[in-house]
Amino acid sequence: MEETLTVRTERTPNPNSLKYHLGKLLIPGGSANFPSVSSAEGRSPLATKLFEVKGVVGVFIGSDFITITREDGQDWADINAGVAPALEAFFESGEAVLTGKPMDESHVNVADYTDKDADPAVIGQIQNLINEKVRPAVAQDGGDIIYRGYKEGIVYLEMYGACSGCPSAGLTLKSGIESMLRHHLPEAVKEVQQV
Repeated sequence: MEETLTVRTERTPNPNSLKYHLGKLLIPGGSANFPSVSSAEGRSPLATKLFEVKGVVGVFIGSDFITITREDGQDWADINAGVAPALEAFFESGEAVLTGKPMDESHVNVADYTDKDADPAVIGQIQNLINEKVRPAVAQDGGDIIYRGYKEGIVYLEMYGACSGCPSAGLTLKSGIESMLRHHLPEAVKEVQQV
């Protein structure tokens, strides 16, 4: 018996991004961001297929969801009409979601924002707080946030999916994440910045 693909959409705080729940595990414990067609080619057959839909300019794949970012001015109804058949065709093909590794700190080429003399215990606490408290909440909004470094009291984070380019991203960083980190590590954390 053939498995039926059930897709449920959910709005995100970013009006240009929509979260698609598929009811299946896509990337166990990880995520992958594709901000362009070229970033998906040779790395994710699923993202490549979704970029074929007119108006799709970004694809973020979470552990059990996909967030699609549309081009300004494109209508969600038109995009959704193309996404459904693209998803069906992809899952019928039996191809892997990713042909490379999920996104992590070593995968993305980002400048080193970590002071080599920083206390490893403080860095560990920051990473644990980000992974345990922040990332699950951000995933509910269709995105991900990755720790990139800690230098002179500043925590550097990178935002993906619906969080990237979201009008409320600055508020999330300052009022949410920065406040939480400063509460738990008042002597160590002064500020949070996006890279």
